[in-house]
Amino acid sequence: MSPQAGWILQEEVVPRLRSAIPRNVNCVGAEDPQELVQDATVMAARMIDRVEQQGKLGQVTASNIAYYTIQHCKSGRRAGGSSRVDVMATATQLNGTTRLHSLNEVVAEDESGFEIFELQDVISHDHEDPAMIAARNLDWQALLARLTQRERAIVVYLLEGRTVSDVAVALKLDRSTLQQSKHRLAGLILEFMGVEVLRDLARAPGWRIDLDCEREAQACRNDRRHRSSPAATVPVEV
Repeated sequence: MSPQAGWILQEEVVPRLRSAIPRNVNCVGAEDPQELVQDATVMAARMIDRVEQQGKLGQVTASNIAYYTIQHCKSGRRAGGSSRVDVMATATQLNGTTRLHSLNEVVAEDESGFEIFELQDVISHDHEDPAMIAARNLDWQALLARLTQRERAIVVYLLEGRTVSDVAVALKLDRSTLQQSKHRLAGLILEFMGVEVLRDLARAPGWRIDLDCEREAQACRNDRRHRSSPAATVPVEV
């Protein structure tokens, strides 16, 4: 971009954008007027550069550049793209195909107004991530495929909560033979899943720790609110 084109952008186009965009372009999602002006400035700069490369810089006025830039912003175009397929794109949201919400959006509150529930509190739950469950099941299936029929039966019985004596009676094995099979299974599991498997089993997942910490923090805040509320006083005659 030449110095002349840069001067036109800075002195004639950008002031028009700053004046018109806050009043004529709707913000979508977390956008604000300042962000829209920044996007519009980038699009106007690209437009001026194309006009200059075509040799028409003196034929297109700054008002035309600002007008078409504002129209692009209204239609959902942004400096980063104008996709109508991306669920987070501005144009997609303007079409009504998708709608974004902040996880900190308040969805409910109690009658006293002290306790509020944000969207993240409503959708949080204690169930494990389905992706982690599926990955663990795949690992177990691959491990069971390497075991003998007796070893698979031992694993199934132990997972059902049966004791070693119950497993020995069901498989018609003595306890010493069963103990040897258990030790071999333990070695295979460590070899297949790694030595970190025992540590991972004993350690609570990070998502549960974060959820418990957030709930404890909310409980503490709620307790402080109730303690700080002024107690009702009853007049006493002296």
